[in-house]
Amino acid sequence: MVINCAIIDDEPLAAGLLKSYALKTPFLNLIGTYGSALEAMKELRDHPVQLLFLDIQMPELSGIEFAKILPAETKIIFTTAFQQYAIEGYKVSALDYLMKPISYDDFLKASNKALDWFSVSQRQQTTLQDRFMFVKSDYKLVRVSLDDILYIEGLKDYVRFYLEDGTKIMSLMNMKKLEDYLPRPEFLRTHRSYIVHMPKSRQVDRLRIVFGDALIPISDSYKEDVQQYFDQHTLQ
Repeated sequence: MVINCAIIDDEPLAAGLLKSYALKTPFLNLIGTYGSALEAMKELRDHPVQLLFLDIQMPELSGIEFAKILPAETKIIFTTAFQQYAIEGYKVSALDYLMKPISYDDFLKASNKALDWFSVSQRQQTTLQDRFMFVKSDYKLVRVSLDDILYIEGLKDYVRFYLEDGTKIMSLMNMKKLEDYLPRPEFLRTHRSYIVHMPKSRQVDRLRIVFGDALIPISDSYKEDVQQYFDQHTLQ
């Protein structure tokens, strides 16, 4: 996967260093380097990018202000000499926050974080569009339709898919990786050991989702997301 990116920094030396880093990173395709957010705004309107390396303290329009008007699909890695902006940076959903002077090692780690994010997002979109995925089970690849899944149980290094027709499929898989892969909020983690296909839920009883004889717990860590889903689908 290749990520189209741009750099916005009003310090020529800092911009030049980031440019050199981007050019030697195989999965980054540098579209442009800009000295201000206003300059970038004109170009990015016609040539949008997926990822911005964005300075914060700049004249006319700060990086934080610029981030607030960017499309949601444009992800940001802030680059700044001022640590006090970190909280504001995360409020606009920045993928990372790099403190100057920035080493290539730190730049690469942040870029890899972006690569992981876009890879997961791309897989989610593909799975959501195609409505199926293949999982490894007993040395075979088994096709699993999203519409057939009731819930998924995590068992140490394995997961077990419970399907609507009563079929159970065991696969060597990481629960967190699977959670990231499945489309939200259609699939929600309700407990460290369970992911539920929410549209398939028929009954909730005392913080448990009922599937026949199976009672899927809703733990405090995931209660807010699950409650929000049910609130959005409850006739008041």
